[in-house]
Amino acid sequence: MMDVQGIREYWGRERLTDAIFESLAAAGKNLDALTIDDLTATDQFHSGGKPATLRLARLAAPKPGTRVLDVGGGFGGPARTLAVEFGCDVTSLDLTESYVRAAEALTAKLRLGDRVRHRVGNALDLPFEPGSFDMVWTQNSGMNIADKETLYAGFHRVVRPGGRLAIQEPMAGPGGPAIYPVMWAREASASFLRAPEAMRTLIERTRFRLVSWDDITDEAAGPSTGAAVPAHSIQRIVMGDEHLEAIRGAGERNRLERRIVMIQAVFDRA
Repeated sequence: MMDVQGIREYWGRERLTDAIFESLAAAGKNLDALTIDDLTATDQFHSGGKPATLRLARLAAPKPGTRVLDVGGGFGGPARTLAVEFGCDVTSLDLTESYVRAAEALTAKLRLGDRVRHRVGNALDLPFEPGSFDMVWTQNSGMNIADKETLYAGFHRVVRPGGRLAIQEPMAGPGGPAIYPVMWAREASASFLRAPEAMRTLIERTRFRLVSWDDITDEAAGPSTGAAVPAHSIQRIVMGDEHLEAIRGAGERNRLERRIVMIQAVFDRA
C-alpha cells in the first residue's frame, strides 16, 4: 500500500504557484509572453532536466497525435514538451495537488490547454478506461512506490495493445545501499529502488516487450547526483537550499559509487 498522505506531505508546498512565477520574474522572464524554453529550469523536475526528456522522447518516437498519459507528471514540463515538440495530446497525472495547480497555471500561460491536461490522481489506481492511451510515459515517479507490480499492471491496462511505455527511473546500483537524503526521501524507509535486472524482469512479466534499455547515469546530472543547481531552479524552490545541499552531497557518492543508477527504457505492450 502506498503511503499517499506521507508522499503528499513530503512533496506538497504552500504558495508553490506564486513561488514559481516569482522565480521566473526574478530570472528576467516576461510572464505575459512565456515560452516553453523559458520554463526549462522550472518545470522539468527530474534528473537530467529537459535534455533527458528529449532523449527519452527520441527513444519512444511518438508520432503527432499520440495520446500520452504522463504518470507523476509534476509541473508538466515533459507533458508540454511532448505536446509542443512532438505533437502529442497529453494527460498528466500527479498525486500532489499543489504540483497540479502549478502545472495548470503554467500550461494556461502557454495557451496549451487544448493539448495538455492535468489531473490529481494515484498512480496505483489510474482513473482511466482500458486502452485509453497510445503511450504511458513516466520520469522519476516510482521511487516512493513499493508495489511496482501493481504500478506496471496499471500501465499495461491503460495503454492500448501495441502501444508504448517510456520510462526514466532511478534504480538500485551495484555499489551498495543508497546514501540518504536523496531528492525523493530523507531516509531509506521512504525509498523503494530495485535493481535494473529485477525491474526489467518485472516489466516484461507485465507483458511489455523491451525495445531499448539505456543506463544514462552519467548523462542525467542533477541535484541527486551532486550536480550544481541554477539559482532559480525548481529544485531550489521545492527543496530549499539547506536540504538541497545535503542531497547534492549524498548524490555525488551515490553516482560515483554506483549506488544509484538512472535508466531510460522503452517497451511495447503485448
